[in-house]
Amino acid sequence: MSIQVTNISKFYGKQKALDNISFSIKKGEIVGFLGPNGAGKSTLMKILTTYINATEGSATVNEYNINTQQKQVQQCVGYLPEHNPLYLDMYVKEYLAFNAAIYKVDKKRIAEVIELTGLTQEAHKKIEQLSKGYRQRVGLANALLHNPEVLILDEPTTGLDPNQLLEIRDLIKSVGKEKTIFLSTHIMQEVEAICDRVIIINKGKLLIDKPLSELKTNEQQVIEVEFDYRIEDAFLTRLPNAIAAKNTYGMTWEVTFDTQEDRRSTLFDFAQKHELKILKLNTVNKNLESLFIEVTGK
Repeated sequence: MSIQVTNISKFYGKQKALDNISFSIKKGEIVGFLGPNGAGKSTLMKILTTYINATEGSATVNEYNINTQQKQVQQCVGYLPEHNPLYLDMYVKEYLAFNAAIYKVDKKRIAEVIELTGLTQEAHKKIEQLSKGYRQRVGLANALLHNPEVLILDEPTTGLDPNQLLEIRDLIKSVGKEKTIFLSTHIMQEVEAICDRVIIINKGKLLIDKPLSELKTNEQQVIEVEFDYRIEDAFLTRLPNAIAAKNTYGMTWEVTFDTQEDRRSTLFDFAQKHELKILKLNTVNKNLESLFIEVTGK
């Protein structure tokens, strides 16, 4: 496994930031790490990079233990923190050369990561002259300098305009062909475009850990229906395959069926039988964003 997390908990004083988190990530996977602000995402990423220690539990990165083999973990991880720390008064090439010396990597690697991250035209500029998108590229180039097998990216597309966002997305996908990537983001479209798998946490607890394909092929069907008269939810849950009915507002209900077969005709027949008029009838597609709101309440 590239990453193995086992019963990790983290306390800040009496506050529990992480609560018994466990999961594993295979080599070559791109995994999206989601959760509201304060859910514990950055805390777990800092633990995996050995920046801070867990209070309880253990983890390995490329089979190296984060508690007893910290130097080996650091050598095989490339980390881009949420607030990309850069020396703005340094030139791009100078900054990467400075970090290459720390990592003790061959100088030719600097030219390789500059080309890989699309920084060739910016390499002789000061970092303070660069746009937010290009500064993120410098951060990624720095994370890639020592050619790590695992990349941990904390909010890599925050604050980017749509064009910059697409560029960084394509760059991450390209790099992900050869490396394991664990990234956090608030942008659901990024997860759907980049990731193979989704992990969602809230208040330090793991809520969902599933392949993206499985989340997209939800066997349930949700139909929104509005009648001209108020009825009891219990009547709708008696319909064939109906497992839930929720009055969203006024005389409008969302009825959930445990089948992908179109059940609008079932609701139409129900309305006729009970002498009701249907004012609105349509299916509701649940995407990753609606699932995130449903499980986190955010």
